[in-house]
Amino acid sequence: NPAIIEALNTARSLLKEVPYVHKYPYDWRTKKPTIFRATEQWFASVEGFRDEAINAIASVKWIPAQGQNRITPMVADRSDWCISRQRSWGVPIPVFYDEETNEPLLNEETIAYVQGIIAEKGSDAWWELSVEELLPESYRSNGKTYRKGNDTMDVWFDSGSSWAAVAEQREELRYPVDIYLEGSDQHRGWFQSSLLTSVASNGYAPYKTVLTHGFVLDDQGRKMSKSLGNILEPAIIIEGGKNQKKEPPYGADVLRLWVSSVDYSSDVPISQSILKQLADVYRKIRNTARFLLGNLHDFDPAKHRVPVQELPELDRYMLHRITEVFEDVTDAFESYQFFRFFQSVQNFCVVDLSNFYLDIAKDRLYISARNSPRRRSCQTVLQIALENLAKAIAPVLCHMAEDIWQYLPYQKSHESVFESGWVKLDEQWKNPELAASWSTLRTIRTEVNKVLEQARAEKMIGSSLDAKVLLYVKDQQLKQRLEAMNPSDSLSGNQVDELRYLLLASQVELVDSLEAIQTAAYRAESETIALGVVNAEGLKCDRCWNYGSKVGTIAEHPTICERCNAALAGNF
Repeated sequence: NPAIIEALNTARSLLKEVPYVHKYPYDWRTKKPTIFRATEQWFASVEGFRDEAINAIASVKWIPAQGQNRITPMVADRSDWCISRQRSWGVPIPVFYDEETNEPLLNEETIAYVQGIIAEKGSDAWWELSVEELLPESYRSNGKTYRKGNDTMDVWFDSGSSWAAVAEQREELRYPVDIYLEGSDQHRGWFQSSLLTSVASNGYAPYKTVLTHGFVLDDQGRKMSKSLGNILEPAIIIEGGKNQKKEPPYGADVLRLWVSSVDYSSDVPISQSILKQLADVYRKIRNTARFLLGNLHDFDPAKHRVPVQELPELDRYMLHRITEVFEDVTDAFESYQFFRFFQSVQNFCVVDLSNFYLDIAKDRLYISARNSPRRRSCQTVLQIALENLAKAIAPVLCHMAEDIWQYLPYQKSHESVFESGWVKLDEQWKNPELAASWSTLRTIRTEVNKVLEQARAEKMIGSSLDAKVLLYVKDQQLKQRLEAMNPSDSLSGNQVDELRYLLLASQVELVDSLEAIQTAAYRAESETIALGVVNAEGLKCDRCWNYGSKVGTIAEHPTICERCNAALAGNF
């Protein structure tokens, strides 16, 4: 400081002047150097209950677990807490000073008296009322003159007492509270100040669980701040910016979906490109729900729901998957692992439903007669999946969930999804053995799809229904399982649990040797199976697009297959 150096020179007290680089405190807002000034302050000592506070920390569930390791040494090494501030606003420290000796007057009697006044008139009463009005009767005529203190309470003491002001004083709330939720900087702030005030007053922590999240970063990995001008406003994300091509409106659900998708325990980035990816996921979930809704237009659970024991294997397997998925979603919410909710719901909608079950189900939904068991059993699964999906996404995708609920085409038990309770799962849906079997079948389906896609890409077939799949199975037990799913008559069995429907092919043939596979232009081999793809046999049905030998043999309907003929008669 040039002025100080000049003053020292004038006083002939400067021994040496040498510039050197050193650390110096800067104001974090203005980015300018600060000067410290020593003044009298009020302090709260933690020595009397430090060990109690550390024990209280150990009784709390910290999410993530390293939060405990972070706050424990802070409390263990904490110095006295400076609780006073010199500001023109805030909660006053109710201290009086003897005008003659400057001795402070602050005891249980004076505090209780001021407390009663502030409870009635608010904290401004300290500044508005006279000393005589604020002092208890016994101090008004004791021969001493007092003045009010001007110090205010540290705001961290205010927020750290919120458990008392909010939870402890209300019968409908609980103390200790279930959870405190804030950023990782609050181990030094709100989490700690709340802990200290509660332990000092009552001997235990004010919370059962503390969840810590990171901060939001921009697309360059920088912390968002007003000074950098890199804040992405939630309102702009939801409603869009001035240039809606660059800043399109995503709606509140997409923003909420982004929150559920990230690992909040560390700092997380957000940008327009990330939001675009989340909007794509949102659309996939919504489109899946639309498909389910559209195919329930004539379904009434009270009339058409098929009992579980009468459902085909595929449908019972899907009920098992529904149980697995929504139990995982429930556990994800209860453990605050929202990214697991995101992954489970996305995977369920895209992989389990769209790419698997619904892909197979289209034949049942579009081809079969309206009231056929084949179709109604499928709708039973769709209805269970849709209602549970709406309930499961409601905490995050609240608007989509309510949209789904309002468009359910049958009488609902509750007017709103938010009145309907949590997901409803039945223990009898669980079937691990069936799930293991269908897991193998899905693996085979994936391998077949790769070869079908190759044949499609090279124009051998237009769609998978143009193909016949040849399968050679080495394992005899698996071969028997597949043979049971491959009846020679398309109208036998339950018309659901068949290889042709699983593989979306017009025909499937189980061959006895690898040589039969070698004749196929498109083939593959794995440890489990060898497979080939050839052109389907017979003529193409105009109605279902499957190929078959019976097309052209039905006099009344010469252009359709025996399945479609039965469906038109209401028997398939």
